[in-house]
Amino acid sequence: MFTPEGPSFRELAVQALSSVEHGYDLLAPKFDHTPFRTPEVILDATATVLAGLGPFGRGLDLCCGTGAGLDVLGRVCQERITGVDISAGMLEVAARAHPEADLLRGDVRALPLGAEYDLAVSFGAFGHFLPKERPGLYAQAYAVLRPGGRFAFPVVAPARPGTPGHLALLGFDAAMRIRNALWRPPFVMYYRGFGLADVRRELATAGFSVELYALEELGRRPDGSPRARLVVATK
Repeated sequence: MFTPEGPSFRELAVQALSSVEHGYDLLAPKFDHTPFRTPEVILDATATVLAGLGPFGRGLDLCCGTGAGLDVLGRVCQERITGVDISAGMLEVAARAHPEADLLRGDVRALPLGAEYDLAVSFGAFGHFLPKERPGLYAQAYAVLRPGGRFAFPVVAPARPGTPGHLALLGFDAAMRIRNALWRPPFVMYYRGFGLADVRRELATAGFSVELYALEELGRRPDGSPRARLVVATK
């Protein structure tokens, strides 16, 4: 839920009618007071799994935003950590919270980096990429990792059809598609269509081997399956 320190309805409306980059520039000062920030329970659960796979040397947060993922990298990486984001406003907030990190403004679909990282992470950003763009994103992640490096990100199990959560996602997705059909520039943010089977196949095509780890801190569904998993793709 939004806190009193979060953006007003008018501020959200202005953001939603902007481009992705400018929208996040506007939202940046209040972003950490919105439900869009990755919850601490997911960050902590991710750090726990990665700590068991590490330690790592250099770390990279793709679409770092205000720096939630940098907190995770700081716990599991022994060398420098770097964040990349397209929004200058989000990077300004991240710089204040993480003076120890190197922050770069750039498009993760065309990273200006070499194969020098041992771990790359990303949190909550994949909804900003159309399905046809994801293979290129995974190829970029592969390119910046050293041999044996890992690309990790959490995936929450989809809501059951007909549940309030599922209906809310359908409504949000429909609203964004109508907005983008009627207004320019587009604001790509689609939370549906990020299926685990597709992700695993696309990562394998990019050259990764893929493992899944249950994020047990988030519990399990009635059928016993995890409510969230950490995808760990190894170069």
